[in-house]
Amino acid sequence: MTWTELDRQAMRLALAEAAKGRGMVEPNPMVGAVIVRNGQIIAQGHHERFGGPHAEVHALDQAGPGAAGADLYVTLEPCCHHGKTPPCTERILAAGIRRIVAAMLDPFPKVAGGGFEQLQHAGLTVECGLEEDTARALNAAYLKRLITGKPHVLAKWAMTLDGKIATATGDSRWISGPGARACVHERRGVMDAIIVGLGTVLADDPALTARPQGPRTPRRIVLDPGGSIPLASQLVRTAQTIPTLVVANARASNEAILRLEAQGVEILRQPGSSKIDIPTLLDALGKRGMTNVLVEGGGRILGAFFDAECVDEVDVFIAPVIEAGDHASIPVRGQGKKLMAQAQRLERVQIEDLDGDARIRGWVPASWRRTAGLVCSDATSKS
Repeated sequence: MTWTELDRQAMRLALAEAAKGRGMVEPNPMVGAVIVRNGQIIAQGHHERFGGPHAEVHALDQAGPGAAGADLYVTLEPCCHHGKTPPCTERILAAGIRRIVAAMLDPFPKVAGGGFEQLQHAGLTVECGLEEDTARALNAAYLKRLITGKPHVLAKWAMTLDGKIATATGDSRWISGPGARACVHERRGVMDAIIVGLGTVLADDPALTARPQGPRTPRRIVLDPGGSIPLASQLVRTAQTIPTLVVANARASNEAILRLEAQGVEILRQPGSSKIDIPTLLDALGKRGMTNVLVEGGGRILGAFFDAECVDEVDVFIAPVIEAGDHASIPVRGQGKKLMAQAQRLERVQIEDLDGDARIRGWVPASWRRTAGLVCSDATSKS
């Protein structure tokens, strides 16, 4: 299919609109919409909050009567079912839109091509696939939870140039500078949860909050098989006001669990008395409606997530300092690979300078993305 430069401009604007909903709309997808009439952009909108009007509705409200005979660009297939809001397809047809250009179909079972089918049946021209790769990347977390039932996992750490996350004494404040730390707080503010191990709690006594507060208040999750997190820790002391979850197993005594619950800590107990099972944990978090979780460490926890092949994305800050110690304070302490050729090479890598710190972001290759088949078929694309 051949699209014009105006088509591409409109869809890129719709994608930028969609991104404005980050942290506000989950577990729904981020969606943006743009309306073009006679070669001019006349309206735009995005899904602003979970349960609120969809992007198409905001754009159509802005366009008013001008929507009749216009083209609608939307980053995701319009919904065709009654959920928290009426079907967008009905509103599109009532407005008199003549052509729909979508970035991608929506694999949600109640939509999954049905929106396109309704619009085509009513005589609208429907085209799909414009900027699809960007649209899929934007909503990677939504797609993963929909397909696998698990949330998108972002692994984050800061380290020295020689690969240390702390000194031999455990001191880690501060490896990275203010710019990097501001980025971390910004990302925390759009997460459903922040995950650390008991070792991080004992070493740093973190608050695990976003400062300033973002659109979401992430649940603080501690992987603590024995339920031995100190009652005096910041996480426990603030559990009455900021959601805190301790993941324990059979190693935790009933008395320890009751003490934590009395402080407002929620307990998620797994069977067995060995390590916390990461895939089982992510299944549980997905069932709780979580779409994005941030794993902040320490090294053994990050290693466990990598060993379980449960990391989707990394965000790493490398400071131009050398610690030079001969110790094990490294960011990822998993089983590792026997051969360098087996090491995971990131995709969609971005590198930027943050006031002298290097920030490297990228996706870990994942089988669910390759096998999802989230492309527009000939049956739902028409010129």
